[in-house]
Amino acid sequence: MLEAPGTYHHSVMVANLSEAASEAIGANGLLARVGAYYHDLGKTKNPMYFIENQMQIENPHDRLPPERSKQIIIDHPYDGAAILEKHNFPKEIVDIAKEHHGTTLLKFFYYKAKEQGKEPVESEYRYPGPRAQFKESAIIGIADSVEAAVRSMPNPTEEKIRNLVDAIIRDRLVDQQFNECDITLKELATVADSMCETLKGTFHSRIEYPDDEQGEVKENE
Repeated sequence: MLEAPGTYHHSVMVANLSEAASEAIGANGLLARVGAYYHDLGKTKNPMYFIENQMQIENPHDRLPPERSKQIIIDHPYDGAAILEKHNFPKEIVDIAKEHHGTTLLKFFYYKAKEQGKEPVESEYRYPGPRAQFKESAIIGIADSVEAAVRSMPNPTEEKIRNLVDAIIRDRLVDQQFNECDITLKELATVADSMCETLKGTFHSRIEYPDDEQGEVKENE
């Protein structure tokens, strides 16, 4: 809360999404909640380099080359796992910290390097993994991306949120991020439904509702 307040809030939101989604498919909701609380612990090493903690300050990445920026970002799962191991946390919690980004591509800095005329090697802009090895870890990885993306959405609607959640899951599926755990396509659909319901409650006051025929805003259910 003190060193990385944005990351703290993000982690609580990811925990809410992950617990509900895990329970919806019969996985361990408590493991998902606790794992989500600690998944981004490594960000406390360099909190100001992560956007959720950049409150009324200049983004330090603006002054760094993309290859340096991507390394700071890529290090955070493993920095967190090292802290958790030092404090004798259970293996599952450590594994979630290591696995929540899998081997995904850090697209922003990869394309920033390309825009600067460099020829970045894609593998060097991917997290080294491992990919999610169990369902709760896969769900936290999804929730991590979903929460960050929805938080930055200026005018959320139920349809926009649904499309975003589906797109994030589809991208991870195509990128083979679920290949090493036993989560099924049916379960992923249930996870998407659960996260949309949780987000609907979380962003209830911000979701825009269409005007009815008399020009009055429909009452929120």
